[in-house]
Amino acid sequence: MNELDKLKHLLHRWKEHNDEHAETYRTWAEKAATLGNKELSEVLDKLYHETRKMNGLFEEAIKAIQVEKS
Repeated sequence: MNELDKLKHLLHRWKEHNDEHAETYRTWAEKAATLGNKELSEVLDKLYHETRKMNGLFEEAIKAIQVEKS
């Protein structure tokens, strides 16, 4: 596996891992809300949304590698 193939694999894995983290933040935001800690819930919800936005950057990087390989 060359370096670009390795990086492409890593980017897909990092995006997947990022999704997992985002869902964890969302789950804990809901739990914090249930426990009555609105401020914490809002911060965790922001973390969820910001983490999901990062997926766009992972997609850009994956596309850039595919263009490079063409």
